[in-house]
Amino acid sequence: MIVLVDLILHKRQAYRHLLYNQFDRNRLSRKDLMWKLGLSFLLLDAYRYMLLILSEKPLSMSLSSTIGICQKALMYALLGNAMFICVLHILSRVFLTSSSGDHRHRYREFFFAIIISSYFKIFLVSMMIWEFPSTVIFIVDLFVLSSNVVAIKVITESTVSRCIGTCLCAHGAKFLATKAF
Repeated sequence: MIVLVDLILHKRQAYRHLLYNQFDRNRLSRKDLMWKLGLSFLLLDAYRYMLLILSEKPLSMSLSSTIGICQKALMYALLGNAMFICVLHILSRVFLTSSSGDHRHRYREFFFAIIISSYFKIFLVSMMIWEFPSTVIFIVDLFVLSSNVVAIKVITESTVSRCIGTCLCAHGAKFLATKAF
């Protein structure tokens, strides 16, 4: 419970503990965990887009409109996250230019940290139960952005300004990709 509170407070030690010590490599394959977390990441993002779409338009209860909204939300989530991952991959090359070892392993660690640090998206689930204004979605986005900055700082040991710039560029590309679509 203390680690959760420290994660909410964005303590670097909590992120370091979560990313390096928490997951037992013998019990659970990191690849399996990455697939499960990645799928949850995409589903929560699709739910986020669905909430934004529904806040713009009045709700009509026909089956075809519901299917259309779900398809649009899923398309936004896939397109936006593809842009997000591409920009992160390009910008992470700047951070991961070390002479040591396996770069593929470091990229996996980098993207694992991004997915783990996006845990604030789980607060979108509370919007299923309680009615919140759609602006709460943007507050959750800000928490995800700041959490991603701390996770990148822990993984890359880079300066805060470079981590902020990377996250802002990646989230900005995601925003622009969905607005252009």
